[in-house]
Amino acid sequence: MADKYAEQEREKSRRVGALGQLWPFLHPYRLLLLLALGSLILTACVSLILPLAVRRVVDGFDTSAVRLLDQYFFAALAIAGLLAVGTGMRYYFVTRLGERVVADIRKAVFDRVISMSPAFYERIMTGEVLSRITTDTTLILSVIGSSVSIALRNLLILIGGLVMLFITSLKLTLMVMLIVPAVIIPIIVLGRRLRVLSRENQDWIAASSGSASEILLSVQTVQAFTHERMSSRAFSDVTEKSFDAARRRIGTRAIMTVIVIALIFSGIVGVLWMGARDVRADLMTVGELVQFVIYAVMVAGGVAALSEIWGELQRAAGATERLVELLDTLDSVSDPETPKALPVPVKGAISFDDIVFHYPARPDAPALNGVSLEVTPGETVALVGPSGAGKTTIIQLLLRFYDPDGGAIRLDGIDLRDMERATFRAHMALVPQDPVIFAASARENIRFGRPDATDDEVEEAARTAAAHDFLTLLPEGYDTYVGERGVMLSGGQKQRIAIARAILRDAPVLLLDEATSALDAESERAVQAAVDKLSEGRTTLVVAHRLSTVKKADRIVVLEDGAIVASGTHDALVAEGGLYARLARLQFTDGLAAE
Repeated sequence: MADKYAEQEREKSRRVGALGQLWPFLHPYRLLLLLALGSLILTACVSLILPLAVRRVVDGFDTSAVRLLDQYFFAALAIAGLLAVGTGMRYYFVTRLGERVVADIRKAVFDRVISMSPAFYERIMTGEVLSRITTDTTLILSVIGSSVSIALRNLLILIGGLVMLFITSLKLTLMVMLIVPAVIIPIIVLGRRLRVLSRENQDWIAASSGSASEILLSVQTVQAFTHERMSSRAFSDVTEKSFDAARRRIGTRAIMTVIVIALIFSGIVGVLWMGARDVRADLMTVGELVQFVIYAVMVAGGVAALSEIWGELQRAAGATERLVELLDTLDSVSDPETPKALPVPVKGAISFDDIVFHYPARPDAPALNGVSLEVTPGETVALVGPSGAGKTTIIQLLLRFYDPDGGAIRLDGIDLRDMERATFRAHMALVPQDPVIFAASARENIRFGRPDATDDEVEEAARTAAAHDFLTLLPEGYDTYVGERGVMLSGGQKQRIAIARAILRDAPVLLLDEATSALDAESERAVQAAVDKLSEGRTTLVVAHRLSTVKKADRIVVLEDGAIVASGTHDALVAEGGLYARLARLQFTDGLAAE
C-alpha cells in the first residue's frame, strides 16, 4: 500500500512549493504572520549588526580613549539585549501561528472525512486517515512553528552576511564564493533522494497506523483465535519497513550534512589563514578580520542550517500533499448546490423506483437489481430474505450512504439527491445491526439520538427500550462510563441502548436493521412491544432474519439476489409456499408454520 502511494505521489513531492497549499490556512492570520515576519527580520538585522560592534570593541583595545571603549561595550550589550527580545518575539508569534494553523487544518480535515460516504472508506483505512490528521499535521506544525522561521532567518543572514563580507574584504569574499558551488551540488543531488525517502517513510508510518488500528479494534477476535503472535508479526513487518525507510532517509541526510559542513568549515579555515596573513601585512585590522570571520561563520551556519532544514521542508511538503489529498477528495455522494426542502410536516412516504445498485468494491455483482417499492406514511414494512439479498443495502441507500446507479429514491415525493443529506436524515432514526456505542456514559450514548434531550427524556426512552433496569444497576447508573465501543456492556445491552437512542430521536421514519438480533427471548419480547408501540404512526422499515419479529408487519417484502420476489402479509406468504415459506419452516415449529 505504501509503495503504491509513494509511486503515485513521488512526482509531486519533488517540489517544496507544495507548502504553498497551506496559504488558505495562513491567510486569515495575516496580522500574526506580519508580526512574526517583522520580528524575524528584526532578529536577522540585529544579528548582522552584532559583528560590527565586535569589530569596534576589538579595535578599541588599541585606543587610549577609555570612554569610547566603554561606549563600544555598552553598544554591544544593547544589541545583544535587542537580539534577545527579538528572538523571544519571533518564537512567540511564529509558534502561536503554527499551532493556530495546524489546529485549523486538523479541524478542516476531520470535517471533510467525517462527511465522506462509506465508499471513501472502502479505498482507505481509518488508521491511515488518523495518521494523516496526527503525524502529518505534526510535521507541518514543526515547519510552520519552527523550520520556516529558521529558514527565512538564515536566508536573510546568508544574504546580509554575503553583502557585509564583500564590504569587509573583497578578496577574502571571492575565496568564500568559490566554496558555494561545492556546497550547493550535494544539497541538490542528495536532496532529491531525500524527498523520495521522506514520502516513502510517511506512507509506511500511515500503513503502520492503519494496521494497528484494525487489529486493536478487533482485539477480542484476534485473541479468541489466538492470532496475537501473527498480528504482532504483521505489525512488526510494517513497522520495520517504516524504520528501514526512516533509516535510509536519516543516513542520506547525515551524509549530506557531513559533506556540507566539512566543505564550509574547511573553506573558513583557509580564508582565516589568508586573513591572518593580511593582518600581518597591515592590509586589514584585527577587528576587520574578526568581523569577517564572524560574518563568514554566520554565512556558513546559514547555508548549513538551510541544508538541514531543506529535508524538513521536503517532509512537510509531502505531508501537505497527503492532507490536501483528503481535503480535495471528491465524494461519490454530495449535496446539491440548490437543495430542496422537505414539506412540513414530514409524512414519511418512501418510494424506490427501479433501483439498480453496485457496491464500488464489487462493480460486477449487483446488490440491488430493478427494485421498486412504495411505503405509505405510517406503514411498517419488513424486509426479509437470505444473507446478501440486499436488505441492509436498502437501508443504506435510504440514508444516502450511497447513490443508486439507476432509478430514484424519494421521501415525500422528493428525490434524496435533490436535498441536503442532513435535511432528510434528521427525520430518520436508525438502529443498526451492529450497534455503535461511544466511549462515554450510558446517558450520553442515548442522548446521541437527540443532544438537547433532558435527563428525564433519556430515562423514559431507556424504559421504553427495556434498558432502564440494567442501567440503574451499573456502578454509577446512567452516568457509568461504558468503555470504548461499549466494551463493558453485553451485546443485548448495547442493542437496547441503540434502540433507546432511536426512540429518543422521535423521527417520522424508523429504520430497524436486525434491531433485536442480540436479545434474549425475554428482552426481545419487551423490546418488540416497545418497537411495536414506537412504530405506531411512523413509517418503519424492519430488516430481520428472525421472522418472529416481523409477523405483525403491515407488509413483508421478500428479497433474493438483489430483487423483490414476493410481498404480502405473513399468512399470505406462508400460504404461497415460496422462499418465505421455506424460511418460516426453518425457524418456526411445524404447527406455527402450518398456520
